[in-house]
Amino acid sequence: MSRRPPDISADSPEGPALSEGSTRGLRSSLHDRGQRLTPQRERMLALFHHLGEGRHLSAEEAHQRLRGQGEQVSLATVYRTLRLLSGMGLLKELELAEGGRRFELAGGEHRHHHHLVCVRCGRIEEFENSAVLAAAESAATRHGFHLLEQGVLNLRALCPACAALQGSSLAPS
Repeated sequence: MSRRPPDISADSPEGPALSEGSTRGLRSSLHDRGQRLTPQRERMLALFHHLGEGRHLSAEEAHQRLRGQGEQVSLATVYRTLRLLSGMGLLKELELAEGGRRFELAGGEHRHHHHLVCVRCGRIEEFENSAVLAAAESAATRHGFHLLEQGVLNLRALCPACAALQGSSLAPS
């Protein structure tokens, strides 16, 4: 599921970079919103492009990866940048019931996907299901609503490894 878009170059010794065309588009989009394209913003978006679709990072994980690439960026800057890029629709924010937040690249081929989230280890698996989309449309129509966008279904679960560790405590008493 993770694939690198063709406009990303991972050949740089400093890690992935956005292509000139992507950089121009990002610069223009930020400028339209009264923002500048800072090196941190460019590197953050390049990080998510390099990871590809279907990869979810917390702010802390994004910070660690950027620091691992030699970036001198504070965790506060990472949080602000993630909020900005999410607000622009370049990243999507996944809010977990346990209070955590993960971010992923927005758009792409599987726009209407949902998440299975392990409540123990935080593992996230994406899935697509046309029946879920049909149920949302049906519910909206039944109640007289006009559906503007498909939402994301986040299901709390235990992954196979965590379920095995929990073992007999899952069995009904």
